[in-house]
Amino acid sequence: MIRITPELLDRYDKPGPRYTSYPTAVEFSDSFEPTDYAERLGAAAKRPDDPLSLYVHLPFCDARCSFCGCHVVVTRQRSLADVYLERVLAEADLVGRYLGERRTLAQYHWGGGTPTYYTPDELAGFHRSVLERFELAADAEVALEVDPRVTSVEHLTVLRDLGFNRVSMGVQDLDPEVQQLIGRNQTWEQTRDLHLEARRLGFDSINIDLIYGLPGQTVDSMGTTLERVLELRSDRLAVYSFAYVPWVKPNQKRIDPETLPDRDTKFALLALVSDGLVSAGYRAIGMDHFALPDDELSSAFDEGTLSRNFMGYTTKRGTEMVALGTSGISDVAGAYAQNHKRLNSYYTAVDAGELPVERGVPLSPDDRIRRHVITELMCNGVVRPAAVEAEFGIDFESYFAAEVAELTGPGGAVEEGMVQVGGDAIIASELGRVFIRNLAMVFDVYLATTTADRPTFSRTV
Repeated sequence: MIRITPELLDRYDKPGPRYTSYPTAVEFSDSFEPTDYAERLGAAAKRPDDPLSLYVHLPFCDARCSFCGCHVVVTRQRSLADVYLERVLAEADLVGRYLGERRTLAQYHWGGGTPTYYTPDELAGFHRSVLERFELAADAEVALEVDPRVTSVEHLTVLRDLGFNRVSMGVQDLDPEVQQLIGRNQTWEQTRDLHLEARRLGFDSINIDLIYGLPGQTVDSMGTTLERVLELRSDRLAVYSFAYVPWVKPNQKRIDPETLPDRDTKFALLALVSDGLVSAGYRAIGMDHFALPDDELSSAFDEGTLSRNFMGYTTKRGTEMVALGTSGISDVAGAYAQNHKRLNSYYTAVDAGELPVERGVPLSPDDRIRRHVITELMCNGVVRPAAVEAEFGIDFESYFAAEVAELTGPGGAVEEGMVQVGGDAIIASELGRVFIRNLAMVFDVYLATTTADRPTFSRTV
């Protein structure tokens, strides 16, 4: 077990990005317009043989959990959700005009919200319509997120028959008192039975999401949740830190801050889950993720080829991503483009025949170099200067002189035992991987100019 002192937490547990993108969404601007995105799609079309990743955001939920940080639309009026699917397909047609013949998908993912808010028949019809516009590669990852409270055996059966091969189940915590505090009542039986059904149907990979730092969580209660989850032997687990950001997510104002675990307890929860999963045979992969040794994420980590995009960790390295639906963020031809978050704005743009982009950012040459370095740290825990020099034509030692000095200087990460810095590699230690966001922040030039009256990011631990 890694020993983390209170002094170390005092220094390193601070607000910082999760680096699902670099530059982060804080740097996105509304000066990036639909025409800019169209230009990037046109550039992507010039590589028709390269596969894409496709993310579809299905935002609807019957109710909103108080902890939720996702972009969701809460309604019980099913007709509102029906017209949304029509608009997403219309957006797909708009995107397709610019993509030309580039239509093969290496990854295809439904997120939310709750995709299984829709009936099995509705999902089947929508999926078939998407595949009239795109084609799945033979080895494509076809995945979706499910909520065991509303996902039926019929849902899973239909989805598996359609070709979905990966499923991620939201669990978060199995303790009834914690569930009451977060507004998510989900029985152990619902979770267990759906997991067993997914196994029976032959899904290639099953993931479970857990969150530590939720209201009312204790070491004992989290221990019980972990024991039960380990019975299922999921292929992967994602263990996220609860990002308490009520200034960004108003629904979190329903949470009494006094019910949240203090800093030391929150770290004890992380240590409990991490040690328990490793002891049970899982491997820590990247940030927040654990996988069985025979899972392809483990193999990619061993080979140093693990990558990451807005859908999570992936073995599909370097694949450009197109996102459909409200709030979706595309990563195409050296730019990020985010769709409108509000339904009305999204509908208005699509109905006018316009790509529904609200904001974005083109990446500068420096952004691309730093994105590569940060991604390598966040995914594989190692940066190899020679590889960076070969790809970008820079002298690593001079380009990152200030960053290396920060890591190696008095009181820096090298002295703390978090990282080794040598001529051929910068390697995060086991301790450094706990604080991997902090190591990545050293290479982020935007943090020095990020100002706000309140914290912009969640805390790193």
